[in-house]
Amino acid sequence: MLVQSGAAASLERVITAMAAKEGHVGGRLHADLADHIPSYRAVPRELLDQIWHRHFQRALAVVREGTVPLPDDFEEADVARDRVARGVPLSDGLRAFRRGLSAIRDLFIAEATERGLDPGLIVDRTKCLWELADVASLQIAAVHRQAEVASALFDARRRADFLRGLLYGTLSVAEIHSGAAIYGLDLSRPYRAIRAVPSGNVSPDALERCLESHGRRNGRAALLTVLDEAVAGVIEAKPEIGDPEVTAGLGPPTDLAAVHRSFPAAGRLLEAARAYGLRGIYDLSDLSWRVAVVAEPELAELLIDRYLRPLEAEGGFGALIEESVRGYLERGRHIREVARSAHVHVNTVR
Repeated sequence: MLVQSGAAASLERVITAMAAKEGHVGGRLHADLADHIPSYRAVPRELLDQIWHRHFQRALAVVREGTVPLPDDFEEADVARDRVARGVPLSDGLRAFRRGLSAIRDLFIAEATERGLDPGLIVDRTKCLWELADVASLQIAAVHRQAEVASALFDARRRADFLRGLLYGTLSVAEIHSGAAIYGLDLSRPYRAIRAVPSGNVSPDALERCLESHGRRNGRAALLTVLDEAVAGVIEAKPEIGDPEVTAGLGPPTDLAAVHRSFPAAGRLLEAARAYGLRGIYDLSDLSWRVAVVAEPELAELLIDRYLRPLEAEGGFGALIEESVRGYLERGRHIREVARSAHVHVNTVR
């Protein structure tokens, strides 16, 4: 709207009157936010005053010029990062901003009406302030979400770095204590290292969430992340997750500061379970000698020389013995089932 010189002078007087009340209106707004948006109680007053001054001056410029800045002209990234760091939700940030713009708009209407500003100009500038609220809200939402993503990525990296150092034994005592406090781990309790890979269509990220969720049940603690395309971390007890699409090794329990000794065992158990095509979560008591066979090729070769190669000299009879033994083991050592499958008498199998 084109403003004539007389109207421009009247408009400037309104702006001057508004500027004189910036601090007063800001004080009332601060009290209003504290009463109605609890998350804003964590934001220092001096920081709120700085942001309020920025918004107030921008609104005065809109009232004066009658134009609204483009979205890219709004510098809100620093505010978004601060609110995310303080745990202020986006919805609360938008509510606070709109309360602030509403206070400015009410102030403009009151001062303009009192000074007899042209009604058409009042309507035009009020519409501009509404548009300012819409454009700024969209930009605030965009930068807030960007800040949330950046914060989540940073937290994920920090979490992964802590677990990597913990599992490989590169953290100092102070770093272990600090990380335990951040991630809710109890230094007085024993933990077991776990290393897991999906055995179905589950992604590593989904597997991490599943294992950590089950590991935290009944007051137990767990902390996992995706390391080198596998899920790794520490857990208090073996998770009970029914029929899992996972193969995992669980190391022996140890103090948190010594969990790097449990992690290699978890890796060996995982490799043993994968070598036998097993699904589930396995510790040493579950796999016993299978771990040694997989981890020690020489031992595996010794066992083959002792028990399997002698059967080769027996020809077809040796093959029949091997087949019978395999059937015996596969059927849970039930001789009658082996005999029924082979169509021979039980004593023949024996």
